[in-house]
Amino acid sequence: MSVVRTPCVKSLRSRQFNVVVTSGSEGSEKTLSPQSLTSLFGEKPKSVSYSSLLEQIRNGDVSTLELVPARREVRVTYPDGTKSTVSIFVNDQQILRAAEASATPLTVRDIRGEQAMAGLLGNLGLVLLLVVGLSFLLRRSAQMANRALGFGRSQPRLKPQEDLQVRFEDVAGINDAKEELEEVVTFLKQPESFTGLGAKIPRGVLLVGPPGTGKTLLARAIAGEAEVPFFSMAASEFVELFVGVGASRVRDLFRQAKEKSPCIVFIDEIDAVGRQRGAGIGGGNDEREQTLNQLLTEMDGFADNSGVILLAATNRADVLDAALTRPGRFDRRIDVSLPDRRGREEILGVHARTRPLDPEIDLTAWARRTPGFSGAELANLINEAAILTAREQQPFISDRQLEGALERITMGLSAKPLQDSAKKRLIAYHEVGHALVAALLPAANKLDKVTILPRGAAGGYTRFMPDEEKLDSGLITRASCLADLVVSLGGRAAELVVFGPLEITQGASGDLQMVSQLAREMVTRFGFSSLGPVALEGPGTEVFLGRDWFSQRPGYAESTGQAIDTRVRDLAKQSLDQAVALLESRRDVMDRLVDALMEEETLHHDRFMELAGLG
Repeated sequence: MSVVRTPCVKSLRSRQFNVVVTSGSEGSEKTLSPQSLTSLFGEKPKSVSYSSLLEQIRNGDVSTLELVPARREVRVTYPDGTKSTVSIFVNDQQILRAAEASATPLTVRDIRGEQAMAGLLGNLGLVLLLVVGLSFLLRRSAQMANRALGFGRSQPRLKPQEDLQVRFEDVAGINDAKEELEEVVTFLKQPESFTGLGAKIPRGVLLVGPPGTGKTLLARAIAGEAEVPFFSMAASEFVELFVGVGASRVRDLFRQAKEKSPCIVFIDEIDAVGRQRGAGIGGGNDEREQTLNQLLTEMDGFADNSGVILLAATNRADVLDAALTRPGRFDRRIDVSLPDRRGREEILGVHARTRPLDPEIDLTAWARRTPGFSGAELANLINEAAILTAREQQPFISDRQLEGALERITMGLSAKPLQDSAKKRLIAYHEVGHALVAALLPAANKLDKVTILPRGAAGGYTRFMPDEEKLDSGLITRASCLADLVVSLGGRAAELVVFGPLEITQGASGDLQMVSQLAREMVTRFGFSSLGPVALEGPGTEVFLGRDWFSQRPGYAESTGQAIDTRVRDLAKQSLDQAVALLESRRDVMDRLVDALMEEETLHHDRFMELAGLG
């Protein structure tokens, strides 16, 4: 079909045009009316003013009218099919008279029923929304009520037996503690061998030791060896906002444990609820003390040989209440200390089982290089080495990765190397001063390495290997303390010898703090001064929960305090003078070592001793 306009077309409203439509092969013609053309091309509704509408009605140019009083409008339909909507006045009479005079068809449309239905639907929607909101609030209230009713219930983590895969062979480096705990396993497995002789199963075992020594791992190993249920809970989980909740949870915990006896109840960080009562400023009616009282009652209320053993771990045994640590509650106290050299070697071997280590790695040597490391720190050392190995895309963990992991743990992340040669030389003299003084003093710790490669906040550092026998025995001699003072001031002494008193830097600030602390302990705690064999201060002066709030005055006279300060300064000055004397006579050796350190950036023990002529 094709549509052809004649050239005389002017506008749609003039109606002075003809449209011829040809269709099919016969070429038949069809003339479209203006109304058909309007519907064909889809002309939009007209926009008519009120006065124009009245004139159109009087002239008979309107086909029909539809009056909607509720909306104060009239809908107009023209003969050509177009429509328009015109707003009118309330109770408009002119439209009615004009339509009546021109005999124009007029209909009135009542939409009040539609409006009522729309209003009803809107109200129903509002009511429905209100009902949904109320139901949501009621459900939340019910949940909170159930939670409030369950506040007093204990929620310990009961480990299934298949999850308790830790055994004593997986715990290394703390053999003394394992031997003590083997009897606990025997109590749980064969209680009749003890009850036949009138012996009672221990009610509680307290594991005391520094963080990371394996206290929690030991508790899991006991449950794994004895093959009994293992309840685990942190002491801080007992205490809540509401008073009485902690005591209720303690009762519920022991009720569950008795139902599954023989079993083990493990409370980690028991000092959170087991602190001394009456030590706080706020009195003794707080939630923590009520929880402790209930715990004491439950431990004393055990039936004989009930098969429930309470294990607890803490690294602050000094703050525990005396009623908690007495026999009958915690019958045994097992110290889990830091591992010795053989223990560290065993721990490294345990963690090396699941890591691909280079066969050339000597774990014994690495055990010697990690004195004072706990089991957790040794595990972190192996893990960091594995991460470095994966980053370098190597198949095996070698000594180089272990070395990088050790420096990352002890000194921090590696920093960008220094570019200023003058600053590098100053740092080199400072670190060589520490290392050379240590090499010259027999009582000093053995040098491991000296480097000017920055790590963490340090521009360079000197690392020593502490004496293993001194660490294991826990004994400190006066000679070793004096040697530590001289070595700590070796960096400041090197700056004085090389650059003079006006060019010394603040790089020795950390060394000076160490010297001040050690010298004060020598005078006030160890009796290593002319003041005599008296202990003027304790190992710690921290305020404990207000117990020592009003007893912080020193237990010596003011004149004694002045004498202490004098002795501390004398020790520091004597140590600095000794370090300066050692380095002044070996200036050429120090220069040679600094030149080598500037070139190689790191000198290990053998290389350093060779260059110093002390090998």
